[in-house]
Amino acid sequence: MHLVKTPVFTLVMINRVLIRLKIIQIVYAYYQNGSKNLDAAEKELFFSLSKAYDLYNYLLMLMIALTNYAQKRIDAAKAKLAPTAEELYPNMKFVENKFISQLEVNRQLMDFISNQKRTWENDEDFVKGLFEKIVASDIYKEYMASSESSYEADRELWRKLYKTFIFNNEELDILLEDQSLYWNDDKEIVDTFVLKTIKRFDEKNGANQPLLPEFKDDEDQEFARRLFRRAILNCDYYRHLISENTRNWDLDRVAFMDVVIMQCALAEILSFPNIPVSVSLNEYVDIAKVYSTAKSGSFVNGTLDGIVKELKKEGKLSKN
Repeated sequence: MHLVKTPVFTLVMINRVLIRLKIIQIVYAYYQNGSKNLDAAEKELFFSLSKAYDLYNYLLMLMIALTNYAQKRIDAAKAKLAPTAEELYPNMKFVENKFISQLEVNRQLMDFISNQKRTWENDEDFVKGLFEKIVASDIYKEYMASSESSYEADRELWRKLYKTFIFNNEELDILLEDQSLYWNDDKEIVDTFVLKTIKRFDEKNGANQPLLPEFKDDEDQEFARRLFRRAILNCDYYRHLISENTRNWDLDRVAFMDVVIMQCALAEILSFPNIPVSVSLNEYVDIAKVYSTAKSGSFVNGTLDGIVKELKKEGKLSKN
């Protein structure tokens, strides 16, 4: 799954944004569960990351499932005792979409499908409902009525359909959460990678079109492992820094998620000097805004900024 250095692979599925989010989730659970088994928690971290990659593949499979359902509808209509002329000679443009024809023979996706039991056949009611929404849309109607027949137009159809009907689909979010608790917070991030994958598909690559690799390289895996362990093992020091810079607050009254976010942020700032401090700060402030309380973004930003200034003044942190 490692990155082959070709222009196609400028993007990876599990990037550092997702790694940071997963680490915060696992660190939070580590304290809440009270197990305090670091090795088990680290194993859980990497399993959680692998499940995000499963979701990426599973959402690619959804586009194939929708196409197969459309073909099934056509076949059923033709098999009627007295099919209409339209049912006997249907518009096959959707089911013969060139992008989907390439996706359904993709070697990497086929390998994924052959190694797991989950398929969209178990959720045909959802697929049926989603397909009917697609068929009723102007995007679908305009595509079917167009005389243009090109790979680019076929790929663009699915980019539009995915962005309109699969991205931010609350019903799908609930269905996925029921299938895996690990997918609870993953879909919005994974959706962006599916859209980028669609955009990067190239007809000339055929079945060998590369999907996004799970990790860029060993460096990202090591980043995840090291950041997680530093966040836990240096907990007392990081919480001391947080306490010193929130003297007007009782640390016990600070949202625990805020403490965990700042703990992980400090682990990154102090353990990875090659990452600009401003980048780390922005990443964790953004996470606080989305995953903690309404005021967490400004609180985390102000507290971390104060800690960073103090550490620089004491010479414990570079000026980057």
